[in-house]
Amino acid sequence: MPETIELDIDGRGVATIRLNRPDKGNALNAQMLRELHDAFGELAQDETVRMLILRGAGKHFCAGADLGGREDAPPRVSLADALRRLDAFPKPVIAVIQRGCVGAGLAIASCCDVVLALEDAFFAVPEVRLGIAPSYELSQYFLRVLGPRGFRRYGLSGERIGAEVALRLGLAHEVFGETDMQLCLERLVEDFIHAAPQASAVLKERIARLATGEPPPATGQEPRGLGRSPESLEGVAAYREKRKPNWYRPA
Repeated sequence: MPETIELDIDGRGVATIRLNRPDKGNALNAQMLRELHDAFGELAQDETVRMLILRGAGKHFCAGADLGGREDAPPRVSLADALRRLDAFPKPVIAVIQRGCVGAGLAIASCCDVVLALEDAFFAVPEVRLGIAPSYELSQYFLRVLGPRGFRRYGLSGERIGAEVALRLGLAHEVFGETDMQLCLERLVEDFIHAAPQASAVLKERIARLATGEPPPATGQEPRGLGRSPESLEGVAAYREKRKPNWYRPA
């Protein structure tokens, strides 16, 4: 039974993971990394799960790595392991950010498909203020959301990025107050569960390839986005018959 995260899956197949070390600002320790890594793997394989929402309990989303509780032995699961599994997660992932989202927390948000920020949210890459340069693995995620110019400024200064600046940089997709956030989240969930699961997984993999400059697979060696798959046949039939497709489950 997980101790540092809470996991809930509703009737639509919407999974919510809540980081649950509020007294530590949800800072990531070895146990949380292991529990997140395992949960990402299990949810990715669960065909009843349609999407994932990441949240933080208490005041902050995630205050980064837990620098005060390091174990003597190296962790079984590293931050890089957990990030790779989240980044490759085959279903839509939404992060809902309140207050602090810094260091490793920002790396987690960078692996999500959508980042929604509350008005009090702030982001930072504070490692240089601790005399640490972020690893290459972490830097690739920061660079993805900040861009080279943004990463130069905020990575080298370690300063906070407020919600509105994050919105302008493209780090956050939208910024809301508490009430409007819940309405937006519900709307987004409804949009995502209308999308076909296999087509979504194919598209996520395709976007990842294109973003990294990896060459596309040879003709005939990649999954079809359209065609005669059972999913595509059902989608077209539902459209013609003016009904919901069979993968859609209402609340």
